[in-house]
Amino acid sequence: MANRMAKGMKPRNAAVKRIKVTGSGKLRRRKVGLAHLQTKRSSKSQMRNADGAQAVAKGDVKAQERMLGRG
Repeated sequence: MANRMAKGMKPRNAAVKRIKVTGSGKLRRRKVGLAHLQTKRSSKSQMRNADGAQAVAKGDVKAQERMLGRG
């Protein structure tokens, strides 16, 4: 068992639960503020936020991938 390949870093479980990797390798996250208190919002903004998923910002990708154990 001594010649096993070195394993990468363990991922942060909090990041694993919150960030998903798409088939093309992009990172997706959930938008904030959609869990409750939607009744006071206009239906227009509710429809705009209906998907709830958004791509991770370009400047954050490197740090997020390290948290996921990918980099």
